Amino acid sequence: MDQAAQQIALTPKDFKSALKPVWCPGCGDFAVLNAITKALAFMGLPREEVALISGIGCSSRIAAYTSVYGFHGVHGRALALASGLKAARGDLTVLVAGGDGDGLSIGGNHFIHACRRNMDMTYIIMDNEVYGMTKGQASPTTAPDWADSKLTPHGTGIRPFQPAGLALTAGASFIARGFTGDPNGLAKILVAAIGHKGFSFVQALSPCPTFRPEQMLWKHHVKAFDQEISSNPVEAAQRIQADDGMSTGIIYQNERPVFRPGTGVDNGMGSIESEFTI
Repeated sequence: MDQAAQQIALTPKDFKSALKPVWCPGCGDFAVLNAITKALAFMGLPREEVALISGIGCSSRIAAYTSVYGFHGVHGRALALASGLKAARGDLTVLVAGGDGDGLSIGGNHFIHACRRNMDMTYIIMDNEVYGMTKGQASPTTAPDWADSKLTPHGTGIRPFQPAGLALTAGASFIARGFTGDPNGLAKILVAAIGHKGFSFVQALSPCPTFRPEQMLWKHHVKAFDQEISSNPVEAAQRIQADDGMSTGIIYQNERPVFRPGTGVDNGMGSIESEFTI
């Protein structure tokens, strides 16, 4: 491809695959897909230089709906896969997507260590406070008194995670919260997250109309943070703790060393590959 052809601007539609999403009508994940493709088009990133890794769940289907490199992994392991990819191909822009169950339950250990390593990637959790793909069980972000699940008819009685607070404590260097009812605002957050050098975490409030129809009222409660972006983790922690979880915007951003494994180290792949050379 010549240089002129490479410079042809791509549109958000160019970043979508031919597959049609099978999410329920009204699912917030549609807006996350639109926000991702808008962000990538705005940043002018070539499709072959972007990879989207996902786990298991309704939200994790998103990798198949884009036209960049993608990998639909196993439950909770999307960040492990993405970390390996980024270590091997540091030139790629790596995005990771999943749900609150996939990322904060079975994938919780990978999440906290990805935050502390601070590899240069962007992680998007589509948070609907429920396991949608397995028919409506409580997730790690479900309120303790939610009682509309057959498995927990009296509620879980367990305090939910605060994803932003967890990310801050674990060491993420960029933390933001967006809302799928504002896809353009979410796209702007993603542009900033992808452009940040280090581990970026974006919590996307993504209502589930099927198992949590009351979440469709979130649009009346979501508002923008009334404070500037903080680079002070103490200030950011106070902001997160004082918030009701419905404020959106970039909460925290700080520059710290990016973890780049394998720099200057022979990974031994050359000798292995030579054994299979015909």
